Amino acid sequence: MTRIVWMTDPHLQAEGDILGLDPRAHLSAAITHASTHYPDADFGILSGDLVGENHPRDYAALAEQLTASAFLIHPMMGNDDTRSEFRRHLTLPDGAMPDFVQYAIAIPEGQILCLDTHKPGSSAGQLCGARRDWLEAMLGWAPDTPTYIFMHHPPMALGLPRQDELMLEDADDFLDLIARHPQVRHLFMGHVHRPTCGALRGIPFSTLGALSFQAPPPRPDWQWGDLRAAPEAPHYATIDIRPDGAVLQFIQFDPA
Repeated sequence: MTRIVWMTDPHLQAEGDILGLDPRAHLSAAITHASTHYPDADFGILSGDLVGENHPRDYAALAEQLTASAFLIHPMMGNDDTRSEFRRHLTLPDGAMPDFVQYAIAIPEGQILCLDTHKPGSSAGQLCGARRDWLEAMLGWAPDTPTYIFMHHPPMALGLPRQDELMLEDADDFLDLIARHPQVRHLFMGHVHRPTCGALRGIPFSTLGALSFQAPPPRPDWQWGDLRAAPEAPHYATIDIRPDGAVLQFIQFDPA
């Protein structure tokens, strides 16, 4: 079995708060909690929106926290990230795409594919031709290898009206692609700051609450200009990947 600690959306800032919350304390508490209670974790995945303002000092602060973790944490791109600062401060696995933060991780039970859905200047997501070609090649080379895909932007509407405005563009093209490859077992997505799960075209999917702050539930309706953090604890998750499938546990923790 491979055990993954999955975290998302830390929005880390070297100083200051975000919606009245301390993102440095939240990330540190998550790493400490996971290291204490899941010391058998094989590695972690941090699925995007790594920093708050894209300042070099924010990436430096993030790198310091990730380096201090007892388990290796693989970072990913989100809409609030920049590839240049990401690559300057953070380490990618061997074989990552040279122009994008997109890479594969081999595990005994199959493979993990971490996608780069960043679209410069937009909060919505994009998977351009080069990134789609890479994904199709990785799936085509391993048609019998169970594959788990991590991405920041969901490629489907989740019933979260405000977040659904900012999902992956050309989502049907992406879903058509992965639906042609039955070895895709699960999609794991960040971005929305709320846990959801379901299945689309026969493929299970999950999103995760954020490390930084939780978005309000969809009802009553709210607008981006009125955004307030929901009074909920931060989240991370564990994913146990076994030869016969995967089990996901959502974990809330006290950041104090």
